Amino acid sequence: MSAAAVVHSTAEQPWVQPSKGRVAMFCLIIAESAIFTIFVVAYIYNIGRSLYGPTPQQVLDVPIFNSIMLLSSSLTIWLAERYIEHGNVKAFGLWWALTFLLGAGFLVGTGIEWHKLIYEDGLTISTNLFGTTFYSLVGLHASHVIIGLCMLLLVLLFTITGHVAKEHAERIQVLALYWHFVDAVWIVVFTVVYIIGR
Repeated sequence: MSAAAVVHSTAEQPWVQPSKGRVAMFCLIIAESAIFTIFVVAYIYNIGRSLYGPTPQQVLDVPIFNSIMLLSSSLTIWLAERYIEHGNVKAFGLWWALTFLLGAGFLVGTGIEWHKLIYEDGLTISTNLFGTTFYSLVGLHASHVIIGLCMLLLVLLFTITGHVAKEHAERIQVLALYWHFVDAVWIVVFTVVYIIGR
């Protein structure tokens, strides 16, 4: 193919403006990543600096089941995205509902963990430096899960009432980006808190 033909073929393809929703979501994710980075660095910096217990080794159990639930929700929301893209609203609703249930299950598991830490192990946000950094970092992530669940529930209600169709696929994919971000952040938090920090 000649250079003139390449120039001609690229000239015929008009420039398409990127999705405003995707650009906005990527900007939000970049800003949120910066916030999480600060909290993660603070946690790593303060590992082992508590002057008294309880320590991570004494009270933290590795939340394997919780993590499997949350990370599985990335697969279910991806499947939901594929179904709405092809106009299968019923299958979309089922996978979307499963995503919500997995995320809610993760949050319940976090609540159970915190109940044990506070009432059985005596670890609160003001107990020691470990408690302060632990609840700040894990709590920041949990707050993002709550926001994500609220958005998932809203879409689920719209789906149940028949207000979601194939033409909403782009908006749903933008929302799914946020959920994938929440799941990706958990991998970092899990690694820092439950593997490196113990």
